[in-house]
Amino acid sequence: LVRLTSPDPASAASTLRFLLSPKSAYVSGQVVELTDAAPADADPDRPLAGRTALVTGAARGIGAAVAEVLVRDGAHVVCLDVPQARADLVRTADALNGTALPLDITAADAADRIVAALPGGGLDVLVHNAGITRDRRLANMPADRWSQVLDVNLAAVLDTTDALLKQGAVRRGGSVVATASIAGIAGNTGQTNYAASKAGVIGLVRSLAPRAAAAHGVTVNAVAPGFIETRMTAAVPLFIREAGRRMNSMAQGGLPVDVAEATAYLADPSSGAVNGQILRVCGQSLLGA
Repeated sequence: LVRLTSPDPASAASTLRFLLSPKSAYVSGQVVELTDAAPADADPDRPLAGRTALVTGAARGIGAAVAEVLVRDGAHVVCLDVPQARADLVRTADALNGTALPLDITAADAADRIVAALPGGGLDVLVHNAGITRDRRLANMPADRWSQVLDVNLAAVLDTTDALLKQGAVRRGGSVVATASIAGIAGNTGQTNYAASKAGVIGLVRSLAPRAAAAHGVTVNAVAPGFIETRMTAAVPLFIREAGRRMNSMAQGGLPVDVAEATAYLADPSSGAVNGQILRVCGQSLLGA
């Protein structure tokens, strides 16, 4: 369901184009609410031409897929990941003619180092994909496992976005796309820290979106993946992995490209009427339904 607040149907064009295409194959059963913001003109085939995007956690998996799709749509991509993933990061960036930025996103000077690495000192698309899990039942969870997950998955998103917006590094007409999770909507046994961090991302997006639009002309949204076939989910115990794959209307896991296409839709300049939305990429998962 696409809900309009403006009588002008042009604000819905990019949303309908996405939802009626194969790009939205793993997106189902939800409401997208559009604001009355006027959409920017963009080439539907290369909507990000001439724009710069930063993708965190871009060395592999979902982040690498996001970077690839944004480049397909015309963007120059700065790929960021931890120094330990340098080899994969450089490989991904080189394949996309992008820029590799080995950096711990939780570092106190992360925002300053990001700005220094950006071509022209600014960016148009900020994708917060970096994330970790440190699973343990809450009663047995050491404090460091809790804090590590909250630091990477939530605090870094808040701190980096805040600093980049205050510095004017995200240009007007730009977008911030965070990565939440179905776990942040429904919770998940053994993942209290992860679920809390992703619920925090959802709250951050909904709180920041109207303020960022008013003060900076920037939209803020999030994708909320369900079970996606990645190296991380491949390490999940078999029974839990199979349950995750099958507990949705498609009875299968999603692919990194499904999340990447949803991210690209939210980053599209013609999606300017989409703000403060949490787009579930989950095949209509039973969790959080």
